[in-house]
Amino acid sequence: MTDVTVPKPDMIKADGPQRDVSSRDFTVRRRSQSALVLRRFLQHRLAVISLVVFLVLVLLSLFAETWWQYTSTTITDDLSQGPSLKHPMGTDSTGHDLLAKVLAGARVSVLVALLVAVLSTAFGTVFGALSGFYGGRADTLMMRFVDLILTVPSLAILITLGATIAGGGGDPIVIALILASLSWLQIARIIRGLFLSLREKEYVEAARCLGASNRRIIFRHLLPNAVGPIIVNATIVVAVAILAETALSFLGFGIKFPSTSLGLLVAEGQSAASTRPWLFYFPGLVIVLIALTINFVGDGLRDALDPQQNRVRA
Repeated sequence: MTDVTVPKPDMIKADGPQRDVSSRDFTVRRRSQSALVLRRFLQHRLAVISLVVFLVLVLLSLFAETWWQYTSTTITDDLSQGPSLKHPMGTDSTGHDLLAKVLAGARVSVLVALLVAVLSTAFGTVFGALSGFYGGRADTLMMRFVDLILTVPSLAILITLGATIAGGGGDPIVIALILASLSWLQIARIIRGLFLSLREKEYVEAARCLGASNRRIIFRHLLPNAVGPIIVNATIVVAVAILAETALSFLGFGIKFPSTSLGLLVAEGQSAASTRPWLFYFPGLVIVLIALTINFVGDGLRDALDPQQNRVRA
């Protein structure tokens, strides 16, 4: 950020008497693009609060063993105890502290969800951008491939891939790759449609006239105008990935013991939802909390990164 001071003449003549403005200087403040983005994001209070809540949750789960007396594998003498000061989220039938298990599950679930969002958004964006920008026969072939995959039930594909690739281990990285392999289709279609419209804009023609390459036009001029939909889709994928991982774990094709995740905890607690409801509702509430905070952060980033928003509110 640079401050430029522009001095004015000592006297300014107006229609009436002369005014002395010798003691006044006019300061023009020039802000960088990153400063404008940060300021717009900070003005979105709900997004800022959601980001703080999400980061606190992530930090609590990452460093749970340093501040909480139990781990996810610690067995206590308190069997099937409800929430209390000693066990804020209660315990299960084997004496495990549910808070420790939820924190351990949050680590894995957030890792899986973020990996899925990053991988699927990156691949889907590039795929859709190339399809929409070049059009023609390449666009037709690429979109028919996407349509072909969309016609197959996604849950059936996930179960098949989970059984054949993940095997009995339930490795979180493998589960993330499986989920990402089917999560890029929607963003590819969205970006393709957006690029079909953006490539006809005047600034694209101007860039071509100036000798800009197709690569520069795509990544320098078109993608910045698609940041909003990309971020919104990425935040939605985070929530969808957690729910998909929950479904896979419930069916026995996702995260498995000795690893844990929020989806696995929900699946394990479903049978006890009527007798020991804390085993089901606490992991479910954490899933909802993560999904909501990520979506609110995405809304704030979408508004802040929108290149069409040139004005910054005071």
